Amino acid sequence: MINQLSCIEVNPALPPVASVIWLHGLGADGNDFVPIVPELRLPASMPIRFVFPNAPSRPVTVNNGYVMPAWFDIVSLNIDRTIDRQGIESSVKLLERYIEKEIELGVPAEKIILAGFSQGAVIALTTGLRYTQKLGGILALSGYLPFADEVISAKNSVLNQSTPIFLAHGTEDQVVPFVLGQSVAAFLKQHHYPVSWHTYRVPHSVCSEEINDISAWLQKVLFN
Repeated sequence: MINQLSCIEVNPALPPVASVIWLHGLGADGNDFVPIVPELRLPASMPIRFVFPNAPSRPVTVNNGYVMPAWFDIVSLNIDRTIDRQGIESSVKLLERYIEKEIELGVPAEKIILAGFSQGAVIALTTGLRYTQKLGGILALSGYLPFADEVISAKNSVLNQSTPIFLAHGTEDQVVPFVLGQSVAAFLKQHHYPVSWHTYRVPHSVCSEEINDISAWLQKVLFN
């Protein structure tokens, strides 16, 4: 049921006119990116609701089967080789329910941003590129895109062909190698998606410069 979704919400002082659904990375939870909201310094005149879902807990193979919050299983250190397709599809369906909830609350699909970090970026990209309605944008940080050809050739992919996409990656990332993010940016640009590609000299993390760039991008795609 929709009311059983587990998440943290940060609501603006004014009624929200847009929503950002932000997915955390492996082993974290919805609290992980809550502190980023005030750091974005968004004007009060641009009321955005932030929704931070909690991933379900599952055994993660690469961590000796330890049960932790994860959007899908990581089978090996070569994260782009053996992919947990079933886990990804399950999390895509879960994210679609969060989108439906925002629409039910009165936020139109074209004012909904899907955001994610690492594993969360995988789910945000996979969901956003093939969602059944036009979305406001996709924000993917330190992630990658398994089954890229399948995703962009999906039945509904044309609906989000013009959806703005913010891609960012740390050049020193040793968890999700920089080349994977770079490849996603090149692939989507090659297929004429409106990609804004950003690199930062950081490891598998988010930096202040990146937060400033995200803020500017959100304001541009949602309110210009």
